[in-house]
Amino acid sequence: MNRIEEKMALLQEKKEKAFITYMTAGLPDMEGTKALIKAQKEAGVDVIELGIPFSDPIADGPVIQDASYRSICLGTNITKVFRMMEEIRQEGVDLPIIFMMYYNTILHYGIQAFAAKCKETGVDGLIVPDLPLEEQEELKAALAKQDGAILIQLVSPVSKERIPAILQDARGFVYCVSSMGVTGQAGSFHKEVLAYLSEVKQISKIPVMMGFGIRTPEDIAPMKDVIDGAIVGTYFMQLLEEHHYSVDAAKKYCRDFKVNLG
Repeated sequence: MNRIEEKMALLQEKKEKAFITYMTAGLPDMEGTKALIKAQKEAGVDVIELGIPFSDPIADGPVIQDASYRSICLGTNITKVFRMMEEIRQEGVDLPIIFMMYYNTILHYGIQAFAAKCKETGVDGLIVPDLPLEEQEELKAALAKQDGAILIQLVSPVSKERIPAILQDARGFVYCVSSMGVTGQAGSFHKEVLAYLSEVKQISKIPVMMGFGIRTPEDIAPMKDVIDGAIVGTYFMQLLEEHHYSVDAAKKYCRDFKVNLG
């Protein structure tokens, strides 16, 4: 059981919903990223998705695409993010951290070397939106060999008959995409989102998280009895940008969201 699974088990025991945030690594800079991770931990965030900047982030909307581009312009790369991970683990940050990234970055690094580096630096999980189920075996085997990071599975309203196969060996939690298209489409949840989430919940042996288009706890109120937690990405990135990556602004938003999530 890794840190993500331990956290999910603890939350279920306490009958609490999980609050997961997304932020782009390297913004406002590497030290700023570290400070924001620490602030979110203090504010009660349960898991952080750390976006690894990529030149063609196909699953992301304009806000995260722009953040990724700006981070790349600042010189962020996977080697520097691994170094930052090593530092925050040495500084005592034990919050579960997931890399949200694209497969080309892993291939370029080398699959076995990448899995080993995740273990070495304390990366707990990976979300790879452009890696379909049928092509996951090599990465999953490399991760299993290290007994470290786990691969988080994504499902969407069009997954339908594929959901049982996708979730068969899934670990950590299942990431339910609540709307069609890219990230950041606030309020445009799929019209049958409740039925879809209920179906996933029925099949899944692990916690079910809802992401894409969420800004406030009120956004997920109709789904609260079905899901085990919420993921906020684009809106959180917008908030950070508007407040010039203020640690205090990040803390306030995260603390309020977590308290009102219940």
